[in-house]
Order: sequence, then C-alpha cells, then structure tokens
Amino acid sequence: MNIDNPKIWSLTDGSQGMISQTKGLANELSVNIKEIKTEIIFPWNKLQPGILPIFNWIFKNKLPIDEIPDLVISCGRKSVYLSIYLKKKYPNIINIHIQNPKISSKNFSYVIAPNHDGLYGDNIINSSGAIHHFKQFNNLKNHYEINTKNLITCIIGGENNHYNFSKENTLDLCKRIKKLKSHNNEILVLTSRRTNKEIKHILKKELSTMSTLWLGEGKNPYEFAIYNSSYFIITSDSTSMISEASISGKPIYVYQLPMKRKSKRFIRFHEEFKKMNITRDFNTLDKLENWTYTKLEESKRIAGIIKKRIIERKNES
Repeated sequence: MNIDNPKIWSLTDGSQGMISQTKGLANELSVNIKEIKTEIIFPWNKLQPGILPIFNWIFKNKLPIDEIPDLVISCGRKSVYLSIYLKKKYPNIINIHIQNPKISSKNFSYVIAPNHDGLYGDNIINSSGAIHHFKQFNNLKNHYEINTKNLITCIIGGENNHYNFSKENTLDLCKRIKKLKSHNNEILVLTSRRTNKEIKHILKKELSTMSTLWLGEGKNPYEFAIYNSSYFIITSDSTSMISEASISGKPIYVYQLPMKRKSKRFIRFHEEFKKMNITRDFNTLDKLENWTYTKLEESKRIAGIIKKRIIERKNES
C-alpha cells in the first residue's frame, strides 16, 4: 500500500450527509477514491447489522472487485454490511466505519465516532462533532447574487426523532431573525431536506422581503455560505450542519428547539460545542457578538491519526 495515496472505496447509501463524512476523511488520505452506493436486499436493508449473516448475494450492486482497495471507508447502517463482508473476504483491507455501527467495533479496523455518542475503545477514534468534506480554504465564485458583507446565514433544519419544529417555533425564530436586520448586514436563509412545506411557507411569508431565501429550488448556496458568512444561526436539530459551519471559525448561534424527549447525545453535543466556544444560544440573544475559536478540522486531524497507526502497524509486522 502507498500510504500517501492508498486505493480507497467510499461506501454510503447515497445520502449527502454520509457522503460528506466519507469524502471528508477519504480526501485527507488519498486522491485515489472510488465512491460506491451500497444497495442491499430485504430484509437486510431493514435490520440492524448482526441479526442476520452476510452473504455476497445480499448486495444488489456489482462490485469492482478487479481492483481491491487498500482502505474501505463506510458511513451509515446499510454500508456496514458491505464493509464487514469485504474485510472477511480480503483480510488485509483496512476498513474504517464512521458513526456508531451498532455492532461490535471488532468488525472494523477503526471506528470514527463523535464524542457525543459516548463510544470508546482501542480501535475507536473520537471526533468533536461530525466529520465532513469542508476545508479551510476554497475558491468558490459568487454565482448567487448574494452580498457577503456582514452576511448572516440562517440554516433551518426540521423535525426529527428528538426535536419538535412547530409553526409557533418557526414564527418565534422569524421574529428573532427580523431583529437582526439592519443596513449593515445581509441575511441569507437556507432550508434543508427535513424542512417541511409549512415551515417553508412561513419563512417565505415572514422573511422574503428582508432576506435572500433558498427553499430547495435551484443551486444550493450552502457551501458558498459556509465559507463567506460572518455569522451563523442554526437550528439545534442538526449536529452535522453545526459541525460543518465550525470550519469557518465564525460565531455560530444555535436556535434551541423544544425536545420531544431528553437526548443525551444532543445534550452532550451542544454542551461540548459551547465549552469549545464555538456556539452560543440564539434564544437568549440581545445583540450579535463577535468571538473567535480554533477552526474545527476533524477530518484532517483524524486522517493524521489513522496514517500514524497504519505506519506503526506496518513497522511492527
């Protein structure tokens, strides 16, 4: 294996959040990367890994096995099956799983798990928040007609298993965003895949005259906003969006949505990022404040740890 440019297979179910994580780590380790969307048959696609044995015929997609990878990086439940299968078939492969695999970590060479998951072990490497593909520097051009002077980007999530996001929450958030508008700043509002039609309708009604809105149509300015905003306001339901914005080193305000039930994972995440001086609460904000923190480059840091461990293991053999 060429440690500076290993052959990597990136395994996901095709969702952008998972691709961002595998891509982030893979790009720090190599340029020789093949992205593979994992597709598995019923009932494996519905069950947690470990309940049923794994066979080669459970995978719908044909694998390019003529060129066996050095590293396999997987993310998400469905990709766990293929990662374990490849490791058993080709024992010399280094298989790395991102997120809690909900199965013994012994099935992998390394597991990358965020601190807030509370998952620890000899082959587990912990990250602050979610890893991602964003880097410190970029050359993205402004194709969006967005004024970036004092740009405040509001990133809106949606209801999930842990958070409510009601009409009342949306109206309260809009009221607070309106208070930030002045001749000195620009406001950009971005929705996500979880943002439902009712929330989008309220955002359009309340904020369209005093902000730039992106409600899911046309080219998404999300990546442009990550690199060009002076402030962020992000709803508390997404650890990924907050983690990605932390590459900017810019102030991040979190709008705390009401919890459906207490989630230790989310509580730990928000406490960690407050302690690192990355985030502050938007719900209690009187006026915008400037503060700084060390830009969070977890993909780069973790790639360095993995490289070091691979070299150490090679020297020991």
